[in-house]
Amino acid sequence: MKPRTYLLLALLAVLLIAVKNRLRPAGGAVVVVYVSEDQVYSAPILEDFARETGIRVQAVYDTEEAKSTGVMNRLIAEQDNPRADVYWANEPIRCEVLRKKGIAAPYVSPAARDIPAAFRDPTGHWTGFSARLRVFVVNHAAGDRPRGVRDYTDPRWRGRAVIANPLFGTTTTQIAALFTLWGDARGREFLADLKRNDVAVSTSNGESADFVADGRYDFSLVDSDDAVNRMRRGLPVDMVLPDQEADGLGCLVVPNAVVLIRGAPHPAAARRLMDYLLSPETERKLARADCAQIPLHPGVAPPPELPPLAEIRVMPVDYAAVAEQMLALQPLLKAWAGL
Repeated sequence: MKPRTYLLLALLAVLLIAVKNRLRPAGGAVVVVYVSEDQVYSAPILEDFARETGIRVQAVYDTEEAKSTGVMNRLIAEQDNPRADVYWANEPIRCEVLRKKGIAAPYVSPAARDIPAAFRDPTGHWTGFSARLRVFVVNHAAGDRPRGVRDYTDPRWRGRAVIANPLFGTTTTQIAALFTLWGDARGREFLADLKRNDVAVSTSNGESADFVADGRYDFSLVDSDDAVNRMRRGLPVDMVLPDQEADGLGCLVVPNAVVLIRGAPHPAAARRLMDYLLSPETERKLARADCAQIPLHPGVAPPPELPPLAEIRVMPVDYAAVAEQMLALQPLLKAWAGL
């Protein structure tokens, strides 16, 4: 190899080392985050954080098969020897489980001062940001359009609606929220009326949205990203926010949430990551992404398909009460689903 080639390679090696050191602060700061939000949306945010701060991010993502429960169960198993610093949840219910088990530590981020109190744990054990809405996706050929969740039980919609299995995902959250608002007797009556009205059951919100898009059913309650995705693909569906009348139940808001882990190995880096996730800029990025999440910070523009949060009649939800209700409902929902 020629001397000039050796010199070029040496210069290249020095340059790579310099760049690496520039991106990593003194001491090689690191933060470990467990993530339930879809990797395709969360990974770019974490990459931006690493690039902007020089803090190396070690992320552990939930698999699709263990969505929202895999990393949470790992946090529970590691309680006496925590390895994670931060938990990025795709909804606040699991955060409540961690709070009750003493795994979450309080942290009130200055970045969250403008996020409405309804989407924050009052003791600081979790803070919500960038939310999905629970909305109707409606086929263009449906004619009439549903206005509220009670339309599932209206005889005029008999056999024309579908809902995701309430044992899983945000449909469980929806049913638990209704039970907390209505009480046990009315909640049980609603579940029985779903069966009496021949409401079909799908495996997921995404499958429900596809069934509506291909005309198999007229409408379904799904997450707003499921509806927006199909609208952007030009499929024959519209989105309707439920229960927006003056006396309506309101639209259920399901925010992401972030938790500081008690005994976090890297607490300073953990707080910096939490501040970053809770910032208006992160909400702006998630609003522009394909997940089309609605910002909780006032003044941050929502996706074009959604109104600002201030213009939505929001379902009044106590997420701690919903978390307790979800656990209590499991035997009933299993029996309802035939399991």
